[in-house]
Amino acid sequence: MRGSLKTLLPVIKLFWIERGASLALGAGLSALAMLAGGGLLGLSGWFITASAFAGLTAASAIVFDVFVPSAGIRLFAIGRTAARYGERIVTHDATLKVLAALRERLFRGWAEPAAAAMMIRRPAKLLFRLTNDVDALDSLYLRVLVPAVVAVLAAFAVTIALSFINPILGGLAGLWLVVICVGLSFVAGRMALKPGRRRAHAMEALRARSIDLVAGQTELAMVGQLRAQRRAVAEADRRLAQADDDLNRIDSIAAAGFSLASTLLLTTTLLIVAWLTKQGTIGAPAAAFALLVAFAATEPFAAMRRGTLEFGRTLLAARRIAPRLKPDAAVRVIARPDAGYAFQLTNAFAGYEDDTRSILQGLSFSLAVGGRLAVVGPSGVGKSTLLALLAGEIATADGSAACLPAARLTQRSELFQDTVRGNLQLAAPDADDNRLREALATAGLVHDIEGLPHGLSTRLGEGGAGLSGGQLRRLALARLLLRDTPLWLLDEPTEGLDADTARAVLERLALAAGGRSLVIATHIRREAALADRILLLDGGSIVADTLRGTLEFEMLLDRLRPD
Repeated sequence: MRGSLKTLLPVIKLFWIERGASLALGAGLSALAMLAGGGLLGLSGWFITASAFAGLTAASAIVFDVFVPSAGIRLFAIGRTAARYGERIVTHDATLKVLAALRERLFRGWAEPAAAAMMIRRPAKLLFRLTNDVDALDSLYLRVLVPAVVAVLAAFAVTIALSFINPILGGLAGLWLVVICVGLSFVAGRMALKPGRRRAHAMEALRARSIDLVAGQTELAMVGQLRAQRRAVAEADRRLAQADDDLNRIDSIAAAGFSLASTLLLTTTLLIVAWLTKQGTIGAPAAAFALLVAFAATEPFAAMRRGTLEFGRTLLAARRIAPRLKPDAAVRVIARPDAGYAFQLTNAFAGYEDDTRSILQGLSFSLAVGGRLAVVGPSGVGKSTLLALLAGEIATADGSAACLPAARLTQRSELFQDTVRGNLQLAAPDADDNRLREALATAGLVHDIEGLPHGLSTRLGEGGAGLSGGQLRRLALARLLLRDTPLWLLDEPTEGLDADTARAVLERLALAAGGRSLVIATHIRREAALADRILLLDGGSIVADTLRGTLEFEMLLDRLRPD
């Protein structure tokens, strides 16, 4: 229980910071509506019964005051309606605004380099966090916190109201509501934790696998995995259905428990007030009042029961979202290297969060400012991981890494459904068209873009559709050239280009770099030839480190793929 509260605390704190006054007002209106409803039912029962007894004789009918109870009934009825209407407006408006603020904070948190790199590897997770997980948190306030507060207040209100009839009756009723009804909610919530988490995981798996099936059906068919993917979707759907069945079973058990508790409360109240009436301690109107108040007391606990079934899903969502609610605190401060160095690595071990072991194994080397380094080696040895480490996208698991601000060109060109200008200005929002054309010229793409129907204003499709693979690569390179950072990290910058175009791009790139430091991860000779130092990686470790002008440097160049 303590762990659950610790998990929910950052989310509750965010709710309070964003809309604390509105949420408190909504909870107060909900409590007021509950009290008005109970008062309306109890007073109406008393008034009807009292009126019936007053009408037995003419004398009692004459002296019976109908105006004050009638006014009280009208007050409770109007108050209940107004409070319920106000509660709906205030709580839902505040909740929606809090969820909007939550999504904004999540976007900021996921925009932090390490989180963004992880989400690129698993985009379905990001989609689920921003949709289902955020939506699950509206249950925290509307279905858990508010009903819990209202239910506890109901128990106190019933205790006070029935204590006017008989203190022992009031005490027993309040104790019964707190111990039994709150206890049943707690037990139902604990029982629903695991099925709720299983349901959330199954829904996430079902969505991800369905997206993979639809988006990748051609590739799956080509490798003969289409039927296997369909089975995976069906299995996720089966697990979702099983979790729903478990939750429905728990809901039925909880509903039966609440019905039994309510029946026992009403039966006990009826027996006690009947005995008190027989003893002459109270009259029939007071007995009716007590019975109807006890009947109304269980209504808030029914709402609380429904919220407890969502608690497992809500708790899981809070646990997954909470680490990204404080992006400023979550952003890792990247150490700066000593003067004269672009970066310094000391016994650095690093990998991605979902990897079982570090990809980089104890790297220790540095690069002077203005240096040009080529990192070579077979696929999967850690070249891209090294660039991610230098870019600050991942942290060291051990050792240290200090680096100047860097811009990275990844193997995958991330372009958006926007104009050419809009895609370029992501790197430099204030860049004018002349500066954009200079970057395109350096990337060897300016003539291609000017040949489009609308030039820089030409709209690209999703993922940059409308340009060839080589053009997309050069557009991404032009965007990097607009970043005014002292270190450029290039992952196979001319992959997919013909030899003549690639060499021309590299020549212009070398001139545009000026005094910047370059790190190029490559397996192509022409790209490594741009460097004055080559580092050979194998198994995440440094196998060779050689400078231009040495025989080993030339030997490493000759081992790379020719132009």
